[in-house]
Amino acid sequence: MIKIGVLGDIGSGKSFVAKKFGYPVFNADHEVHKIYKNDIRVFNKLKKILPQHIYTFPIKKNEISKAILRDNRNLKRIVKVVHWEVRKKMKIFFNKNKSKKIVILDIPLLLENKLVQKKDILVFVHSKKKDILKRLKKREGFNSKLIKTFKKIQLPLDYKKRKSHYVIKNDFTEKTVKKYVKNILIKVK
Repeated sequence: MIKIGVLGDIGSGKSFVAKKFGYPVFNADHEVHKIYKNDIRVFNKLKKILPQHIYTFPIKKNEISKAILRDNRNLKRIVKVVHWEVRKKMKIFFNKNKSKKIVILDIPLLLENKLVQKKDILVFVHSKKKDILKRLKKREGFNSKLIKTFKKIQLPLDYKKRKSHYVIKNDFTEKTVKKYVKNILIKVK
């Protein structure tokens, strides 16, 4: 199985690009959303470590955001609980797709959490800052302070770009992205 990890800035279009490969995608953000919505054990763990912030099940995104904005250290506390569950979901994903030739990993902290093996292919999604900002502002609950906090736990973008085997210049058009993806797939198959 070939694993292709998609890297890039917050709002650069990693999920958009990941879908264009046409192979099964493990989307960590989507898994976190499901965990917040369905996993009572995670709720209980988070409620125990952050009782003044986490108090309703399913866990509300704004409760998580407020906890992080209140104290940056809360992000690390949340990550410690949630990422363990995401890793379990990823193992299930690999088992479910073990007969597939290629799988795509859309995991914002892929390198930071050491989820990459030497043989994995890394693709960096590069987008213009103004395009990223425009996209981020359209997101529900956009908060620039929260974005900056998330960026602090991520490795520098230039490092991620250097570690990548390929770079896709994402202009958020289907045609351009498909062309890059097609060229990458030709080389890695």
